[in-house]
Amino acid sequence: MATYGVAEAKNNFTHLLERVEAGERITITRHGKPVAELARPTVPAKLAGDERLAFMKEFARRRDARPPLGMSAAELVRDMRDEGY
Repeated sequence: MATYGVAEAKNNFTHLLERVEAGERITITRHGKPVAELARPTVPAKLAGDERLAFMKEFARRRDARPPLGMSAAELVRDMRDEGY
């Protein structure tokens, strides 16, 4: 796995994306400590037929397993706005 400092990664971003597209993982560091990792997405960009259905079922299963938030989306947005997020 290749490692780049923030400034170097910024200056070579397009090149790094090409390497990631080819399957490589890139670690970005700040002051020698890892802060981010560039990698290809784990979910294919396009799913067809049975793969798409299986993905959507798994997504719904995980969504339904989470506890309810206890407020509506509008209330959540209002709270975030009022608290300055």
